[in-house]
Amino acid sequence: MLIAQLSDPHIRAEGELYQGVVDSNRMFAEALAHLHALDRRPDLLVITGDLVDEGRTDEYQMARTLLSASRIPFLVIPGNHDHRENFRAAFSGDHAYLPKAGPLHWCVDDHAVRIIGLDSCVAGKHHGHIDAEGLAWLARTLAKDTVKPTLLMLHHPPFMSGIPYMDAYRCMEAQPLEDVVRSAPNVELVLCGHVHRTMLRCWGGTVICSCPSTTTEIDLQLRADAQPQSHVGPRGCMLHLWDERHGMLSHLSHIGDFAGPYAFA
Repeated sequence: MLIAQLSDPHIRAEGELYQGVVDSNRMFAEALAHLHALDRRPDLLVITGDLVDEGRTDEYQMARTLLSASRIPFLVIPGNHDHRENFRAAFSGDHAYLPKAGPLHWCVDDHAVRIIGLDSCVAGKHHGHIDAEGLAWLARTLAKDTVKPTLLMLHHPPFMSGIPYMDAYRCMEAQPLEDVVRSAPNVELVLCGHVHRTMLRCWGGTVICSCPSTTTEIDLQLRADAQPQSHVGPRGCMLHLWDERHGMLSHLSHIGDFAGPYAFA
């Protein structure tokens, strides 16, 4: 099974630019086109939050318009730039896995890999957190099947990235979440977004992987006094390949046109 991951497209209303600088809508359309042009089309697309930039209804209308071009079925979770109720209204009509009320935690068990979405958003805030109720829901959900390969996704990384202005908005008080994940032997991979960069870490007895944004890349600055800064590009997506014999393998796939191909490997 091939699972594509896009994250943090920050879609705007028609004619609006992300941060007044980049055409995030065009960039997201290019990301979808990139997935459809791969030599093997993904079986599933997961989008790990910040679908839109300000949580407005007109932004979600644009998101649905852009996503209508996808011939790959997709699953979604919100990010800190999303508005939970507007998000629910935009997707719940044809995404029956989304709960009708409360946090948008869900489980889809229709594929070779079980997919669990965890809503790490705190209303009106940019940091993430999973409360006791969410932890209990996750523990119950994981306990229902401790054999089938499982992929868990949330928007906020539940660990320190070393980038100070992003770590202030990570998933806070994450040790209880890590303990729940560690108790499940079949969690093959944990996915997140939020940092607009690719990061890998051993966590919770498994591997956690963050996905780059389809818009801007947040700069890798590790000084304690570093100020927020981004650049346009390189853009990318993640491809997670699960095989019954070999388990889960993740690839970074860059979006764009590059020199080549050349007749060597």
